[in-house]
Amino acid sequence: MLEGDSGDAISIDNDHQWPGDVWLIPLKMLDDDSRAIQLGSVAGMAIDDSQRSFVGDPLRMVLIGLEEDSRFPYVIESGGEAVGVLTLQAGAAGLAGWADDESAWLLRGFLIDSRHQGRGLGSMAARAAVGEARKLTARLGGGQVGVVLSVNERNPAGLAAYAKAGFVDTGRYLGGSAGPQRTMYRELG
Repeated sequence: MLEGDSGDAISIDNDHQWPGDVWLIPLKMLDDDSRAIQLGSVAGMAIDDSQRSFVGDPLRMVLIGLEEDSRFPYVIESGGEAVGVLTLQAGAAGLAGWADDESAWLLRGFLIDSRHQGRGLGSMAARAAVGEARKLTARLGGGQVGVVLSVNERNPAGLAAYAKAGFVDTGRYLGGSAGPQRTMYRELG
């Protein structure tokens, strides 16, 4: 179930897979002190060696998102602690192999802390990101109709998590710097 509006954290019910909810904390909507606390949590996130080829530094990704008007970075929380990050970006869907930049939000910089993986949090957060993209579209009037992402073909856990969140594989994308990607898409509706 979705709660709140674009200015609030949102929660996705976990379908009884994990005791708790996933909340997206919109960093651009926080005051300076609250944002600093969240950034401290992001700086302490763990990245497994097997993840390094698929993701960048979470703090760097979030800081870039805070500087660019088209990006909306979020901290993913569960059980009262930061468990990951993600960013929604307008006007950049082509970076994931999508046919145009404007019709879909780009979900990028998605990372679940390695200490919290394997609990279904990635799928829950991806579903929450679609709900947040729907709200951003309504608030900002961008006209996007979906969310697109690319995931490395060598990342079966990522592919499975996005599929479980309702994303559909729309084909191979060779534009990523880390090797062949799969473009995945989910409508906002």
